[in-house]
Amino acid sequence: MGFILDGLDTEDYDRQYSDRDLLRRVMAYFRPYTPHMIVVAVMLVLNSITGALGPVVVSYALDRVSVDPSQQSMLLMSGAVMLFGASAWAFNLIRQWISARVAGDVVLKLREDVFNATVNLDLSFYDQHPSGKIVARITSDTQDFAEVVNLVLNLISQVMLVAVLSLWLFNINVLLTLILIGMSPFAVVIALSFRNIARRVTQNARRATATINAQIQESISGITVAKSFRQEHAIYETFSANNKLGYQTGLRRGLTLNTIFPVMGASSGLGVALLVFAGGLATRDGSVSPGDWYLFMQAVGFFWFPMMGIASFWSQFQDGLSAAERVFALIDAEPEVIQTGAEPVDGLNGAVEFRNVHLSYTGEEVVLPDFSLHIRPKETLALVGHTGAGKSSVARLTARFYEFQGGQILVDGRDIRTLDLGAYRRHIGIVPQEPFLFSGTVLDNIRYGKPDATDDEVCAAAMRISNGEWLADLSNNLDTDVGERGANLSMGQRQLVALARVLLKDPAIFILDEATASVDPFTETQIQEGLETVMQDRTAIIIAHRLSTVKNADRIIVMDHGAIIEEGTHDSLMAQGGHYADLYNTYFRHQSLAYIEGFAK
Repeated sequence: MGFILDGLDTEDYDRQYSDRDLLRRVMAYFRPYTPHMIVVAVMLVLNSITGALGPVVVSYALDRVSVDPSQQSMLLMSGAVMLFGASAWAFNLIRQWISARVAGDVVLKLREDVFNATVNLDLSFYDQHPSGKIVARITSDTQDFAEVVNLVLNLISQVMLVAVLSLWLFNINVLLTLILIGMSPFAVVIALSFRNIARRVTQNARRATATINAQIQESISGITVAKSFRQEHAIYETFSANNKLGYQTGLRRGLTLNTIFPVMGASSGLGVALLVFAGGLATRDGSVSPGDWYLFMQAVGFFWFPMMGIASFWSQFQDGLSAAERVFALIDAEPEVIQTGAEPVDGLNGAVEFRNVHLSYTGEEVVLPDFSLHIRPKETLALVGHTGAGKSSVARLTARFYEFQGGQILVDGRDIRTLDLGAYRRHIGIVPQEPFLFSGTVLDNIRYGKPDATDDEVCAAAMRISNGEWLADLSNNLDTDVGERGANLSMGQRQLVALARVLLKDPAIFILDEATASVDPFTETQIQEGLETVMQDRTAIIIAHRLSTVKNADRIIVMDHGAIIEEGTHDSLMAQGGHYADLYNTYFRHQSLAYIEGFAK
């Protein structure tokens, strides 16, 4: 089985739950629906009784016809069979309807819980785990979890049917009934023998599905890059390999779960042969009537079908439990960012201080070994340095997106770990290097910064960015549809929307990771004007790529391997002729020349 498991490693947040723990968690979701489940139980009892009475009436009719073969008796017996059949159908319909409603409500609540737990996890969680695999747990696994409900209810119904028939058959002939019941241990042994392997192959099938989902989502998201490098065949080959893996695990699962029925069928055949022989002997010596013998033979079907259902239940039940296990593992995933308090944050002046901060994302490579920095309120601080210098880490820690392993981060003199995280982040405004826009209009995306803002407030925020001149380039002003991930807008326009979104939020601390993508000079000017508006009267931490941003900053921090190697204004750093001057001459000056050439064109 090793070749099938290649690429199906568990996630680091996966955990093993005992069946008892899983059932306890499952039952907790059904507890609010106890009255509904009581009605379902009553319907199950009535359905089992009326379902069992049908063959009993037929058995009685077979014996009665030899004594009173009148038409009236036959009509009466036929009417009784129809009545019991119709009653069983009605009770089962009510049970199925209520069960479906309860199962739907439970899945609704479970999805709400798992989605809420997921969105509250740290960014480091999303760095480590593909989004496609997370989506699979929230959607398909929660739906499969609901199947446990139907399995349990069907199991109860089948067990009750067996119990009712057994009690009736004991009154007719104890020996034949004991023979019939004596077959039960074989069904139980067969079912339990499939239990562990069923859980294992089901888990592997789900991991394969999650891997396929993750690869498909990644391929579609990066289709532009794939096409630009003519790699459509490569991503198809990757999909094909994952798809074959899914086929192999799915086939193994299907064979495992379906093997139980042929095995049970063979066992039931032996049981039928034994009852035919024993019942025939009992009928010949007169201890059992022909009608009772018929009832016993009918009971074999009524008995073995539920027993097959009970036996196969364990393999199918493992399917539902494996889905529940994956869902609960995601719910129980522990965040790395841990707050030691929840102090209210009514407002911020914007002072940020790093004291001997130690940061490592993986526990191996150290990003910030012993970092100290004090940012004054309403100061514009530009962070520059080569890739991997630690600039983005400073911004991420300020927003409390990641956990640091040593030192302190103070905001207005208060330890960042003691603040109410939700309240604190309401005072943080962030524009990432590639601004993300949600499906909808420009107005919807700006309003995302302040959901309760009126249309007039959104419009006012948009107009404050470069005096609203950028809106004229949109096809339908603020009502322009941005497309998926903002595909209908240029990179520059997306940045302008993101700046307006932050401006509407009006944060005390503004964090910007400037995009490196080149834009036309006119849009560049609009973006710079928008930046100046946003940075006014608030603390701004800028990972700077534009020359204008660097030169206009109150202070420039030059970083290298997680340490500050230079700081000062643009003029003072250029006068030093150090690392910043070299960086300026090799990057920012070239950028400035390219800008001038582009403007001239």
